[in-house]
Amino acid sequence: MRTLGAVLLMLALTAARADDAGETRELLGMLGGRAALMTLYANPRPDGSARLTGQYLILPTLLQRFLEGERSKQLGVTFLKEGTSPILYGRPATATLQGTWNGGVFKGTRYGPGGQERERFEFNEKFPDMTRYSAEVRCEPGEGRYSSTLDLAVHDGRLQRLAWSSRVAPAGHICALKTAEQQPVEGGLRFVAGRCRVTLRDLGELVRVSAEDCAEHCGSLAYLEPVLIDRRGGCQLLRLNSR
Repeated sequence: MRTLGAVLLMLALTAARADDAGETRELLGMLGGRAALMTLYANPRPDGSARLTGQYLILPTLLQRFLEGERSKQLGVTFLKEGTSPILYGRPATATLQGTWNGGVFKGTRYGPGGQERERFEFNEKFPDMTRYSAEVRCEPGEGRYSSTLDLAVHDGRLQRLAWSSRVAPAGHICALKTAEQQPVEGGLRFVAGRCRVTLRDLGELVRVSAEDCAEHCGSLAYLEPVLIDRRGGCQLLRLNSR
């Protein structure tokens, strides 16, 4: 019995490690004639295939659709069910995306719920270079119980100034990020302060500013919501329903 218990424990730990081995991939591209940003979370399986979940966002309308499916080991054949809710199981799909995902490029066809062809799509994991990017932005995007202030200055791809803070009501917990150093990153700009990473990505008509692993700069209930900057320096929150 002890041997069986040890085996079961080992299998459970192996499964937990497999779940932790997942990775996040972001892709920018076109869905028909519409620019879109796709985020997929891939959990690999022992046979080399992967289970996929995530969403895509139509730019700049910010229409969001959720995705769930799989990618095969052979040829990267990928099938994704699309829906309007993060929970797709047991619910009818609004569409399906079928194609191949190889070499950082995901392309194929989006079909309607009846199998009719809707539009072609092509996404790429490579984002535009931002080494010549310049902007000076100060804005205070907020919504509901969340408010924030972003003060950012970049000249020819080099950070001049960054101060980013937020407050979450009613507890009043805050984030306060005031200094950061620049770190090389492909297809964007990245600024770090300890473990905290702030990344800029060029999405075409918009630039997204997002933060990761910034708990050391935040109260227990506070966070830094991603911000979208337009060409005129205006800001809006990028609020995903999956939060």
